[in-house]
Amino acid sequence: MVFAPLGRVVVRHPIWVVVAWVVLTVVVVGAAPRLTAVTDEASFLPAHHESIRAAELQRSAFPQAATPAALIVFTRRDGAPLTDDDAATVAAIGQRLAGQRIRDVVALAPTPPSPNRLVQVVAVRLTPQRGPGDRNQTKAVQALRDALPDQLAGSALRAGVTGTAAQALDAEKSGDRANLIIGIATIGLILALLLIIFRSPIIALLPVLTIGLISQIATGLIAWANDVFDLKTDSSVSAMLIVVLFGVGTDYILFLMFRYRERLRLGEDPKTAMVSAVERAGEAIASAAGAVIIAFLALTLSTLGLFRSLGPALAIAVATTLVAGLTLIPAVVSLLGTRVFWPSTAWRHEPRGARFAAIGRSLGRRPAWYVVVSGAALVVLAVFALGFHPTFDLGSGSTAAESESRVWSRELLRGLPAGATEPSHVILRSDTGTPLPVDRLGTYRAELARVPGVGQVGEPMLSADRTVAALQVTLADPPQSAAALHTVRDPLRGTAHAAAPAGTSAFVGGVTAVFVDIQAAVNRDYAVVFPVAAILIMVILGLLLRSVVAPWYLMLTVGLGFAATLGATVLVFQAGLGEAGLIFILPVVMYLFVVALGTDYNILMVARLREEAREGRTPRDAAAMAVRHAGPTVAAAGLILAGTFASLMLAGNSTLTQLGFAISVGIALVAFVMSLFLTPGITALLGHAAWWPGHQDAPTDRRAAHAAHRAGPEAPG
Repeated sequence: MVFAPLGRVVVRHPIWVVVAWVVLTVVVVGAAPRLTAVTDEASFLPAHHESIRAAELQRSAFPQAATPAALIVFTRRDGAPLTDDDAATVAAIGQRLAGQRIRDVVALAPTPPSPNRLVQVVAVRLTPQRGPGDRNQTKAVQALRDALPDQLAGSALRAGVTGTAAQALDAEKSGDRANLIIGIATIGLILALLLIIFRSPIIALLPVLTIGLISQIATGLIAWANDVFDLKTDSSVSAMLIVVLFGVGTDYILFLMFRYRERLRLGEDPKTAMVSAVERAGEAIASAAGAVIIAFLALTLSTLGLFRSLGPALAIAVATTLVAGLTLIPAVVSLLGTRVFWPSTAWRHEPRGARFAAIGRSLGRRPAWYVVVSGAALVVLAVFALGFHPTFDLGSGSTAAESESRVWSRELLRGLPAGATEPSHVILRSDTGTPLPVDRLGTYRAELARVPGVGQVGEPMLSADRTVAALQVTLADPPQSAAALHTVRDPLRGTAHAAAPAGTSAFVGGVTAVFVDIQAAVNRDYAVVFPVAAILIMVILGLLLRSVVAPWYLMLTVGLGFAATLGATVLVFQAGLGEAGLIFILPVVMYLFVVALGTDYNILMVARLREEAREGRTPRDAAAMAVRHAGPTVAAAGLILAGTFASLMLAGNSTLTQLGFAISVGIALVAFVMSLFLTPGITALLGHAAWWPGHQDAPTDRRAAHAAHRAGPEAPG
């Protein structure tokens, strides 16, 4: 067993271990590139999708006619229709802003007032971004926002900047604010709960200080991986990293400290107790982390760059935390000894009449009752998962509702059709390289205009060589809505392809088309990533438990926990709060967290149950003792981890609110329902059959005798 020698090395040389971690931190922080994030959904799609092909074709054929990256939206302060003088003022403001020669602002083009004259727009064309980390467009938007108040002074107008670049700027600001709030809430929660559990400020500060160090290393390694493998990181990943590092890291520290305290209570000296803790908890911690890492790495099979980047990033974070949990934490505790519990002395004696001991005795007597009740509760919640509807607007979901881009996007809808904010495009290309049949383009435009859900179709715009035509299509519904996605997915794309003149090919692009392609990619990922992650986790469980039976029911219980979590989220957000749907990444991210972290708690509980069985206890008595000893660890770890993910709900944007709620509820369900009641109850009912074909639950001497019998008689000496 590798964990006992590891524990002995760390305990004998704790100072060198701590110094090595400090040096590693300095090197990584000093040399690693900056971790940057993107908010453009299209950047996560592979090039073969139609929306990406349309965008590339449009960009090459019409380099000067790209969709404006920002829109300055004007309305009257009193809400009345714009007058001719107001329209002239808007045009003058556009000219004056252009005269300021703001860096990266290429052109400002005032448009006529909307048909109802409630809104007028100045379209802003910006220098294209030069890479994922390039902030030229967001800086230009901020400069425009800074310049606007002076231009509006003395007029009857008010204005704000929206559009994709403005949305990216607001998402960046929202992300920075969210990271600060989440960091404070996460650290505060960990401090408070550890103080309550251990009554020691030293243990409470231990995760905060050590994981703060680890997080710098993990962030640097992730940035390196992104550079080497050309991965893109979504703006929500930074917030996720905070809760993963502190939540999972605190869990592993708890696993270790509960074992350390238990060995001290059995009379071992502090250094021996820490070696024993690493030896006994190390296998469970490593297996649990391995399940999480493999589940995250399964995301590399995704077709979406978002998931392919998210998986390795979180896997690196967990792997770094695992190594620190088995080296840095034992080294620090070895230096402190029992002073780590100061000023409390409760670590010396196990409390009498403990709540989990009573729960364990009850479960041992009536395991079937616990299985039926806990299983039924999860099934009821799982039924609501059938009502799940996805939404695909990561951009607005990453910003607060009161952000300027969101506010003025809503103002824009007062005067223009819902789809005008981000129109779709039909790109018609000649397959032969000869000019397009211009006389057929009018008929083609009329065919597109007759598609249900299409508001209007603009005049065809021809490229310089007349081999490509672009038609702007304004949808009747908001571009990210389910109705708009339906329009693009079937009638619009179908008509665009079927009605294209002979010798031409049609491509439908735009933000809505990107969402349609993302949905197709996500559906494919559900069919690939979920089964692969489940199979790999089952392999880990099989290797750890040396059983064919146990991995099956453990994964089935975790899958039920996932369905129940999705159902609870649908119930709260769609049925309760009336939201149209849940962010599309939710099921994949939630599946990985709930399944992987739920497996963590299952591993801890079942590994302890097996250990109790090896002491000669019956299956029901072993389950009772496992709940008594592992129950407090699972409950404390689940409470802290659920609380840290719940802090995402304080971020102020819908994406992180939904993710925070779903993952925290999922962890609470797997910790307090599945791992505490359902899993030990099923294991107690199955008895020795749970460990088939091995004998992992047999007492140590009996397993040794069985192994000797299988090996056959010794050869004569």
